[in-house]
Amino acid sequence: MKTYLRILQYARPWALFLPQYLLYTVLTIIFSIANFTLIIPLLKVLFDKTNTVKLTAPARLPDFQPTIQWVTDTFNYFFADVLAGHGKLGALAFVCGVVVVSVLLSNVFRYLSLRLLAKVRARVIQTLRRDLYHRILSLQLGFFAGERKGDLMSRFTADVQEVETSVVNTMTAVIKEPLTIIAYFAVLFHISVPLTLFTLILLPISGGIIAGVAKRLRTQAKQSQKTLGSMLSVIDETLGGIRVVKAFNAQEYIKGKFAEQNDQYARTSRRIDNTRDLASPFSEFAGVSVVAGLLYFGGTLILGGGSDLNGETFIGYVILFSQVLTPAKALSASFGNIQRGLVAGERVLSIIDTEPAIRDRPDAAVLPPFEREIEFHDLNFSYGETPVLYDINLTIKKGQTVALVGGSGGGKSTLADLLPRFYDPSAGQILIDGHDLRACTLHSVRDQMGIVTQESILFNDTIFNNIRFNTAATEAEVMEAARIANAHEFIVASPDGYQTVIGDRGSRLSGGQRQRLSIARAILRNPPILILDEATSALDTESEKLVQEALQRLMQNRTSLVIAHRLSTVQHADEIVVLQHGRIVERGTHEELIRREGGVYQRLSSMQTNAALV
Repeated sequence: MKTYLRILQYARPWALFLPQYLLYTVLTIIFSIANFTLIIPLLKVLFDKTNTVKLTAPARLPDFQPTIQWVTDTFNYFFADVLAGHGKLGALAFVCGVVVVSVLLSNVFRYLSLRLLAKVRARVIQTLRRDLYHRILSLQLGFFAGERKGDLMSRFTADVQEVETSVVNTMTAVIKEPLTIIAYFAVLFHISVPLTLFTLILLPISGGIIAGVAKRLRTQAKQSQKTLGSMLSVIDETLGGIRVVKAFNAQEYIKGKFAEQNDQYARTSRRIDNTRDLASPFSEFAGVSVVAGLLYFGGTLILGGGSDLNGETFIGYVILFSQVLTPAKALSASFGNIQRGLVAGERVLSIIDTEPAIRDRPDAAVLPPFEREIEFHDLNFSYGETPVLYDINLTIKKGQTVALVGGSGGGKSTLADLLPRFYDPSAGQILIDGHDLRACTLHSVRDQMGIVTQESILFNDTIFNNIRFNTAATEAEVMEAARIANAHEFIVASPDGYQTVIGDRGSRLSGGQRQRLSIARAILRNPPILILDEATSALDTESEKLVQEALQRLMQNRTSLVIAHRLSTVQHADEIVVLQHGRIVERGTHEELIRREGGVYQRLSSMQTNAALV
């Protein structure tokens, strides 16, 4: 129930639709009940019981009162008047006309309520999906390391869709059907208290059974949604690694992984459908059983003379009670359908409720423009319980280029990720001009930094929009940035020039072209601090030369932190810092480190030189 109410909160403000919806719903119920209560006077005309109407009809039009008795007396007054003036055929025509008008009004108000509900449903889903997307964007990088992308996509698509179909769509059942049942029973109690009390005997029993079915559905739905997320993860991994799958002839292997998840999802879905479909037949069987018992019990009362009910009133009562089965069946079915949606809602809300580990403090200040130096002071960092960096002390003066080198797993990328606050240190400080970055807003910190990574992150858009990304640059400025990045020539040679769409993640471009677009994007941003994470390690020699030239232009008059795999690319750095097992083991210029006998840098340099000669 808590999850359901949380989801409905996304429909706020309630005042914009709830009073209207309740009004339309109440009017729909009133005219729906009128459709069937009019059967009683219709039967009186057909069974020639009109004398009863004359006896029960008031002598004058009754004053308004919000009661069932006022409605009955008012109808009988007009009915008797028509009967006296136009005879039985006139009375029959009158009743039929009232039925037609009542049915028309009932359906008009029903349509208006459904139209209003559609608007509410769209708002709930739109707001829920927006909040989920905004929360995903605000979460730290470490969150995504522990989540499968396919499962996150499942929450955006399948889970939100399930919330719409299974939760929001049941609002009509949760609001309208209980009101309908209450209204019907009010009329039934007015007609006959003993008969209505008899019908209430079996309701708690059937309700308890339906509740048990709903609880079982909830457990099965959790397993189903989890399995769907795993299956989407397999699909995502297959599409992302399709080249490797084909190269290793692994189609059958991947088919097996997918089939396992697909079969499991099919089994859980089948169990859910079987359990959910049980609720509706059972409620119908219980309802028919009550009607059968009602016919027997009411018949004994009438035949035995133990009730003031007459035949036409009893038939009308039975027909009216049979209509209670429709909202009751819809309500029981909605409790079954809603369980799967509630599980999906919990999965969506669990992401929305996740607080970002990296966020602005309440008193966070704007970081002033970079002027002097960057300082890593007594820095330590751990991924969970796993230590990665130990006692890092490093100062980068404005305008310097500092290179981080070392073996894989040494902590180079982690140290670079701490500077733009992708992570916060476990201990120690990162200071820019004496300002602790944790005391500054994320936006102001990252606004002064540009990043070029080993993997070029581009978007399925035009070349122009990828370079101009999140700036207000003019076309001339974009073209100038492309020239500096050695990208202008291949761009103008593309089919549509700067308006060429580059495909998913830039798949229509070569690795060197993608990297030069990334550099052009960083150039256009014009950041005072630059982070280069092995920006040339995945390129061929010719592409590396073009990219390296672009990087040299990019680093001019900027403070640069460079992660290098190929030591030849950082020989001109102002300082080279060697990291090993999370600690700084050597530091100095290329000439100083290469002369250090037995040093880590000298050994790495010798290994790369020998590999190049071979």
